[in-house]
Amino acid sequence: MASAMYAGAQTGSNPTEVLPCAQPHAFVVGENFAGMRSQALGLTNRAGWHGVFQPVCPGRVARMALAGPRWLGKPCLRGSSGQTLESHADLLRADVVISIGGKGGAIGAALRSSCRPVVQIQNPRQSLARFDLVIACRHDDISGPNVLLGRTALHGLTPEELEHAKQEWEPKLAHLPRPLVAALVGGSNGRFQLGEAEARRLANVLVQTRQAEGGSLIVTASRRTDPQALAVLKEIIEPAGGYVWDGEGENPYIGLIACADNLLVTIDSVSMMSESVAGRAPVTVFPLPGKSRRISEFVEELELAGRVRVLGESATRLPAPWYVTPLDDTPELVGEMHNRLGF
Repeated sequence: MASAMYAGAQTGSNPTEVLPCAQPHAFVVGENFAGMRSQALGLTNRAGWHGVFQPVCPGRVARMALAGPRWLGKPCLRGSSGQTLESHADLLRADVVISIGGKGGAIGAALRSSCRPVVQIQNPRQSLARFDLVIACRHDDISGPNVLLGRTALHGLTPEELEHAKQEWEPKLAHLPRPLVAALVGGSNGRFQLGEAEARRLANVLVQTRQAEGGSLIVTASRRTDPQALAVLKEIIEPAGGYVWDGEGENPYIGLIACADNLLVTIDSVSMMSESVAGRAPVTVFPLPGKSRRISEFVEELELAGRVRVLGESATRLPAPWYVTPLDDTPELVGEMHNRLGF
């Protein structure tokens, strides 16, 4: 099926006549995390493909079986709900499989066929030769003839989408005095801790910034934000005239990236930091207790590009805004992917 979608498909007696290509379909597999969905579906959308996300979460034994002979791993080709993937309607009409992460990669590699290439996002933690293409960040420390590397994680925030968000949100924010200081807050994960103490410092830094510079303050939390940490943010920020989005109503996340004059982002999420630097606001990274060599290298590269600054341990407010331009490696990666796959 995929061969019919290749951009060079020709027909008729005229060798230069090119048939219009139908939109390719992508079957997307990965763990059901917001960051993984945003990267994988961001890639499919910006590639011009129709993507369907299928959550998967194979256990350790299943991943071992999937790495072996096809007959051994076949019973493990199931979605998180237990549905058999080989007969999934969306897979049967797919032209390409997109897999993300180690668990998604275990499934993706096993779904590879001669007519259905597999594009893996992030280090799959297995042989890279099992994939047609691997797209990762430089901090993933992998290389090979089928590997494409970028500074930022893949995402779907195109300049057009950010401009649309700006047009949508600027009227909603027009009553607020400038500058608009905004914060994108994540939560604890296996590498970093964001509890009450961290939330208290973050909130105080934002309030001190607003008091020193004037303007407005908006914070949006994620589903990973601990409820007690969220309560601390509200307790400190709202009496000071700021606003904390807590899941009720429309999430201003993209609107803040598009409209903020100064942006603070917690260090726990590569996806969130990658999306934030696609906008036009200077980005300050808020450090958290914990350690990740990969994320530290990622932040260092964004620092070298002048796109982010890391909040110092003794800092009581955000640095004054500095001149930046949007940073997003997704278009170049998508273009090279099209060249490699022939779509």
